[in-house]
Amino acid sequence: MTQPRRALVTGVTGYIGSRLVPRLIEEGWQVRVLTRDESKVADRWWRARVEVVEGDATARETLAEALVDVDVAYYFLHSMDGEGDFVERDRELARTFGLAAYEAEVGRIVYLSGLHPHRGPLSDHLASRVEVGDLLMASGVPTAVLQAAIILGSGSASFEMLRHLTTRLPAMITPKWLDNRIQPIAIRDVLHVLVGAASLPPEVNRTFDIGGPEVLTYREMINRFAAIAGLRPRIIVPVPVLTPHLASQWVGLVTPVPTGIAKPLVGSLLHEVVRTESDLEGYVGDPPGGALPFDVAVRDAIAGDDADPRPEPGTVDPARITAADPAWAGGAS
Repeated sequence: MTQPRRALVTGVTGYIGSRLVPRLIEEGWQVRVLTRDESKVADRWWRARVEVVEGDATARETLAEALVDVDVAYYFLHSMDGEGDFVERDRELARTFGLAAYEAEVGRIVYLSGLHPHRGPLSDHLASRVEVGDLLMASGVPTAVLQAAIILGSGSASFEMLRHLTTRLPAMITPKWLDNRIQPIAIRDVLHVLVGAASLPPEVNRTFDIGGPEVLTYREMINRFAAIAGLRPRIIVPVPVLTPHLASQWVGLVTPVPTGIAKPLVGSLLHEVVRTESDLEGYVGDPPGGALPFDVAVRDAIAGDDADPRPEPGTVDPARITAADPAWAGGAS
């Protein structure tokens, strides 16, 4: 009898990691999770079906224990906690993890990063996400860097930002980036490609763009969300000057994203985020029934509120902000 393959999931208390664990279990994987505090997963239904390593992901001894006999390691770690110097901390975290994975002879790393333009300057946060992916790909361990834009799912920071801006503001003065093009993706489809990427051929060491079937502006997403929610069309007035600092104050006031976290995230939205290739589909195939259109994904997210209640403004734990929200951040360690 073939022994089930083992996956390590970091950032298991974050938005993506907490949803990936049950999917991997359903697919027959043995799952090990790394968390700073085991009590934070004690009430999950899957707790009895996973191995738990408790410790700090910056510690080599903790990583050595977590990575032993691992076929695929999911990297959902970040340092975006509002404390500053996240670029250097994320750089060191990626280097340490990559080296530990190489020494443990891990079969593959899968990292969820942010979609970004290939030309022109990037925001500090987006540039850091790109650098983390480059460091992991240079580790000697085959790495798949999956680059996504806004994730549509109840509890996703980018979705909650969209939801709150739409439902709380019937009229709004907005920055110009509301007319930038974005390619959102449903959380269901993100989980599909994350699971599939674990089985990529060992010679594959590269980035992949992932996205849903539609490209929309943020303005279009607001108005379509309003229609789905049964609200009147929103009045949106873009202004030529609204700095990332002022925009982050505005976002932090009416959305679940704390102001200190919103600033680098708003900076990332200055870019258009549309995928330029769809190569991953050739390896992992389409999700059952095909990728979800925007309206269907939004309806599914709204329907999931009872199971995953939406947070109130200013209350989202930075650990819940995901790497895929315009290259925002990963989960917590």
